[in-house]
Amino acid sequence: MRRGLSFLVLAALLAVSAGAQTSPVIQFNNDLKRPEFSVIGWTEPAASQVEEYGWQSYFHVVVDESSATTTIPSLAGTYRWEDNALVFTAKYPLEPGLRYRAYFSPKALQTTPAERITRQFAIPKRDATPTTFVEHVYPTAGRLPENQLKFYVHFSAPMSRGEAYRRVHLLDGTGRPINLAFLEIEQELWDHEGRRLTLLFDPGRVKRDLLPNLEVGSPLREGESYTLVIDREWLDAGGVALKQEFRKPFQAGPPDHDSPNEKDWKITPPRAGTKEALTILFPETMDYALASRVIQVTTATGARIAGAAEIDLGETRWKFQPREPWNAGTYVIEAATILEDLAGNSLGRPFEVDVFEKVEDRVVHAMRTVRFSVEAGTRGR
Repeated sequence: MRRGLSFLVLAALLAVSAGAQTSPVIQFNNDLKRPEFSVIGWTEPAASQVEEYGWQSYFHVVVDESSATTTIPSLAGTYRWEDNALVFTAKYPLEPGLRYRAYFSPKALQTTPAERITRQFAIPKRDATPTTFVEHVYPTAGRLPENQLKFYVHFSAPMSRGEAYRRVHLLDGTGRPINLAFLEIEQELWDHEGRRLTLLFDPGRVKRDLLPNLEVGSPLREGESYTLVIDREWLDAGGVALKQEFRKPFQAGPPDHDSPNEKDWKITPPRAGTKEALTILFPETMDYALASRVIQVTTATGARIAGAAEIDLGETRWKFQPREPWNAGTYVIEAATILEDLAGNSLGRPFEVDVFEKVEDRVVHAMRTVRFSVEAGTRGR
């Protein structure tokens, strides 16, 4: 009997719960970059009412008066009805450290103060402790050709965009800035992660016989000293300044107008049955980013060898570590002709190629190859 009574009580409680009316609830998706505020548990009004009053009359979000320094109107954004909820998507990201208040009026302009539902959302302050820094700048060499073409700046974390040409400076030996040394383009040259920036010297000033070169001259001059400076005030993607300023001192050497030649590479083959690294020693410093991705190793029949490449010794040595031990036999090093030295001279052509040169003379060789042999028990030259 007691068991039956308990069952009836439970059933009654469930019935009451099912029939109970719940008040609408305001929720926030906690995404500061694409913030969305939702009203859940509310019946969608008639289309005529929405047309008369507008969604903003039912639901809007403002910066809370107590955290705003001036009177701020409702946040701009868009509304939609989705999955039985009214969703407001703010047009702009929310600001860390501020509080926001959402107002929901179920009867639009006819809602009384007692019927209005509000909810405050406090956005935590951004951690202002600097952690991002410049990891590397390539080339790493301290002596660069007078017609140096580019720098690669690697950061430890994603950076903010649109600041590069205000935060990067080239100073001469006396500490004075060299104006317009770099090509300033609207779309900064970042990798997809926002951690590597490519800085191009203005080709018009680097390339001989062009008007900027004749009028202003090259940004670098042989025998002079320079410093590449990256401001500490540059903000990372989280809005925090860099951990410290970065400086790269270097000296300009003679210009380089000759294409590199794969026949000049010194190759050290590994031994069969080992995972020893294959190494290539270049006679000059090569472009770090290109050397990292456009050289590969294959078998004599064209099957690619799996492994990982590394560039070191001031970008003059390429090392390839295979995933599996080497077999005895013939292998091929394939290098795309876009592989460049520091002055932009590629395997396919010098940087200052004659613009009237026949196109087919420049692009017919897409790859350059060098063969080497792996022998058991010996290490070749």
